[in-house]
Amino acid sequence: MFDKILIANRGEIACRVIRTARRLGIRTVAVFSEADADAQHVRLADEAWPIGGPRPQDSYLRGDAIIDVARRSGAQAIHPGYGFLSENADFADAVAAAGIAFIGPDAASMRKMGSKAGAKELMQAAGVPVVPGYTGEDQSPQLLAREAARIGFPLMIKAAHGGGGKGMRIVRSLEEFLPHLESCQREAKNAFGRDRVLLERYVEQPRHIEIQVFGDRHGNVIHLNERECSAQRRYQKVLEESPSTFLTAEMRAAMGAAAVLAARAIDYVNAGTVEFIVAPDGGFYFMEINTRLQVEHPVTELVTGLDLVEWQLRIAAGDALPLAQEQIGQHGHAIEVRLYAEDPEAGFLPGSGKLRQLRLPLPDEHVRIDSGVVEGDTVTIFYDPMIAKLIVWDKDRPRALARLREALAQCRIEGPKSNIEFLERLVRHPAIVDGSIDTGYLDRHLDQFMPAKDAEPHLLLAAAVATLLTQEATQREQARNLPDASSPWAVADGWRLGHAGGRTLAFLHRGQRLELVAHGSAGEYRIEHDGRTVTVAGARLTDDVLSARFDEQGWRFQMAAGAGSLDAHDGTRRLRLEPVLLYRYEPGAASRGDDRIQAPMPGRVVLVKVATGDSVVEGQELLVMEAMKMELALKSPRDGVVAELRADAGDFVEADAVLALLEP
Repeated sequence: MFDKILIANRGEIACRVIRTARRLGIRTVAVFSEADADAQHVRLADEAWPIGGPRPQDSYLRGDAIIDVARRSGAQAIHPGYGFLSENADFADAVAAAGIAFIGPDAASMRKMGSKAGAKELMQAAGVPVVPGYTGEDQSPQLLAREAARIGFPLMIKAAHGGGGKGMRIVRSLEEFLPHLESCQREAKNAFGRDRVLLERYVEQPRHIEIQVFGDRHGNVIHLNERECSAQRRYQKVLEESPSTFLTAEMRAAMGAAAVLAARAIDYVNAGTVEFIVAPDGGFYFMEINTRLQVEHPVTELVTGLDLVEWQLRIAAGDALPLAQEQIGQHGHAIEVRLYAEDPEAGFLPGSGKLRQLRLPLPDEHVRIDSGVVEGDTVTIFYDPMIAKLIVWDKDRPRALARLREALAQCRIEGPKSNIEFLERLVRHPAIVDGSIDTGYLDRHLDQFMPAKDAEPHLLLAAAVATLLTQEATQREQARNLPDASSPWAVADGWRLGHAGGRTLAFLHRGQRLELVAHGSAGEYRIEHDGRTVTVAGARLTDDVLSARFDEQGWRFQMAAGAGSLDAHDGTRRLRLEPVLLYRYEPGAASRGDDRIQAPMPGRVVLVKVATGDSVVEGQELLVMEAMKMELALKSPRDGVVAELRADAGDFVEADAVLALLEP
C-alpha cells in the first residue's frame, strides 16, 4: 500500500478520498487554486500546495503543476477524483512517466473510451448493443447535417469527449440542427477542450441505467450491479438509486455480463462505469464508459457494504480484487440526491455566495452526507455549485424514500439559493414514488415540480408568526430576573389596556411582500391575512419545533431561523420567509425597465453575437455567458436597437452587471 498520495481534485470527492486514505494510514497531499485556499479539502489533508489561479485551466487542469507537486511532496500515487483530469489519457501517461502511480485505468484504456465515438465503434465490434448513429472524424457542418438526415429525428448531438451531461442536445428537425450543433460544439470546447461531436438516434422515454465495474492487474473483472439515474434534467442526474425498480433479475444479469464484456474488451483496470440507455421494451444499448469513479458511487457502497475508494487504492497498489463476482451482495435500497446552489424557479440558474447557514441531517446508519463545504464557506463561480450529496439507505425502497423526505426536511441553506424545495417535491412525485420516471420526464413536465402559484400557505404563515410571538414567553421568563421585572415595558407582548393589541408583521416570500396582523399573547393568538383569520391556541416552541392548535386542530411544525429568514416545515413542504421592517421599500421588477441586458450571476462572457447599432427582436440571443460550468444565453427583452455594449468575449463580469443597452 502507498505511504502518501496526492488528490488532484477538490470538493467532496477530495474530502472523501482524504478520509478513506487516513483510515488506511496513508498520508495525503492536497492541491488548491487561489479560490480554494480555505477549502475543506485543504484543511483536511496532511499538507496542501497551491497550483495556480481560480479558473480550472489555471489550476486543476494543469497536469504539469500537479505532477510537480507530487514529485516535490514525495507522493507515490495520484488520485484524480472525477471531472478535471480524471479521464485525460495524456495526464495518466505523464503521471506514469514520472514514476508515480495513477489511481485509475491505464492511459491506453482511457484513450479507447475517452472518445464516445471510438467507444461506440469498439463496443459494436465487441458485440455490445449500440444505438444507430454517426461517429466519424469528418466534423464539417454540411456532412453532419447530411448524417443527421440519414439517421432521422429525433436525434442527439453529444460531445465526443467528456461527460456529465455537458455538450448534449436533442434535435427534432433538420431546421434546428445547425444552431444546436454550434452551441453543443462551443460548450464541449469550453468544458473539455475539444469540440468533436457524435450523432445518434434518440430513444424516446428511455431509462438510464449504469453498471459499476472493477478490474485488476491479475485478469479479474467484475460488476457491482446497477444504479438507475433516470431522473434527469437536461441530461444532468437529479436522483440516483440502487437497485433499479425497472430491471428484472434476468435483465440485471444480462446488463452486468455486457458491462464486464465491455471492460474486458479494453483490458480495464480500477473503477469504471458502463452506461446504458434502456428502451421501454427492455432493450438496452451502450452509451459510454466513464473511466473514473462516478459522483453517484455512494449508493453502490450502501447496498454492497463496500468502500469503492479503498478498492481503488488497493488495486492501484497492485492488489487483486477483494471479492469474486458471486460474493457481491445487494442489500436494501439506497437513494442519492445532490444539494446545489441554484434557483429552480429561475431556470435552475447556478448561484454563488457565502453559506451563512448550512444545516444538514446528522449522519447515521441510514443517512450519509458527502460534502466539500461547511457553514461559512463560499460557493464560487469557478466550479460546480454542488453543496452536498445526501444519501439514504433502508431495508426497502418505500422506507428509503421516507428516510430521504425526513432528511431533506432537516436541511437548511441560507446564502445562495438552493434546490432543496425542488428535491422535496421531486421525492413525493408519483413518477418517483412508483419508479416510472424516464430521462425526459422532468424536462417534459417540469411545471409539476415547481411551487403552485395559487397555493395558500395560511397554516405555515400562521406557524411562522406564532413562532415569533411565542418567544414572548421566553422574554417574560427573562424579565422576571430583571431589577424592574414588574414594569409593563419589560415584556414586548403587544398588551393593551382593556383589549389584546394588534401587531402588523411583514415578510418577503418569493419576492412578494406579505403583511399579517396578529392579536394576543402567551401562546394564544388570532392571526389575520388576506381576508382569512387563523386562531392559534397552546403554542409552544421546543427545540425548534412549534406545536399548537390551529383552528382547533393540532399541528406540529419544524421551525428554523437564520440571520435573515425563517423556515416553517409541516413535514411535506416548507415556507421560507424573510422578516422585513414595515417601512422597507421593495421595488418591483418593472422598475428595472427593459432596456438593459444584465448578467444573471457572476461569470465569463464567451460570445457577443451583436454589435452596436444592430436591430434585434424580442428573444434574440445577444450574448452568451459561461458560469458554474454552464452556458447561459442572454436574450433581448424586446424589439429594438443595440445602443451600447459594455462587455467583450473573455470578460469576467459580476452579477447584475449591465452588459448591453437598447435604445429607449
